[in-house]
Amino acid sequence: MKAQILKKTDAALDICTFELGSPDGKPLPAFSAGAHIDVHLGEDLVRQYSLCNHPDASGRYVIGVLLDPASRGGSRAMHALKEGDILEISEPRNHFPLHGSAEHSILLAGGIGITPILCMAERLANIGASFEMHYCTRSPERTAFRERLAADDFQACCRVYHDSRPEAGKLDLAAVLGAPAPGKHLYVCGPGGFIDAVLSAGRAAGWAEDNLHREYFANVVQAEAGDGPFQVKIASSGQVIDIAADQSITDALAAAGVDIPVSCEQGVCGTCLTNVLEGVPDHRDLYLTDEEREANDQMLPCCSRAKSSMLVLDL
Repeated sequence: MKAQILKKTDAALDICTFELGSPDGKPLPAFSAGAHIDVHLGEDLVRQYSLCNHPDASGRYVIGVLLDPASRGGSRAMHALKEGDILEISEPRNHFPLHGSAEHSILLAGGIGITPILCMAERLANIGASFEMHYCTRSPERTAFRERLAADDFQACCRVYHDSRPEAGKLDLAAVLGAPAPGKHLYVCGPGGFIDAVLSAGRAAGWAEDNLHREYFANVVQAEAGDGPFQVKIASSGQVIDIAADQSITDALAAAGVDIPVSCEQGVCGTCLTNVLEGVPDHRDLYLTDEEREANDQMLPCCSRAKSSMLVLDL
């Protein structure tokens, strides 16, 4: 669907927020806390951005975009846009939802990972739910949404930490996560190392895996020494396609005329999720849970490979 940039704001150093609305003035479809949208920025350039405004905010969407020095084109294209520009976007979808029956929620954000976390905080504050939020940034000038976080309804439950000001205090994960309980749920978003540190601390403190929720923005997919060729069979046609040791499944399928929708190509967004009918995938994504990986009945072919000589995909 089409969306228009109603307002573009410099939210922090290298971070812009974009308020999106319908070009005809009608409300955009509703969304839930933790949801994101796909933004189409050109041919074969699609990026996912979390919605950071309150889910009840009158049919508009607000996204925050960090200008990444290692951008593959998405963040540079977003920062070049201006108010009034028209974008093609998807309807919101949510792979990072709040747990409906949580007695207390702990929200942890690192850097631009504040975007879905802020949306969750807006929702929890609105319904009077018990929560606390911890937001880690490199410095005050790189801290987005500072005015919102300083508002009266957030002051008591929100703590902000800066790497550049360690004297003001650092996030003490052991203290924050040291008292797990069945009714407590943890949500974390940010750089991969930050997420991994939080999850490791939670597991060490005895948190149940079902109470740990995360959303990654990027994944470093690296070749491994044991990578070798294998084959993929298309269930509907019987076509068998060779996958070279240095080739992704999606690239090989595209070259053979079999297109799978892809976006991040890092195993983060879930766009290319495909059912596996036979064979054993070698999962290298950050999208599936451990339980979903163990089932071996679906995979992210943009980055994952095969442990068996052949995979039969439900295509």
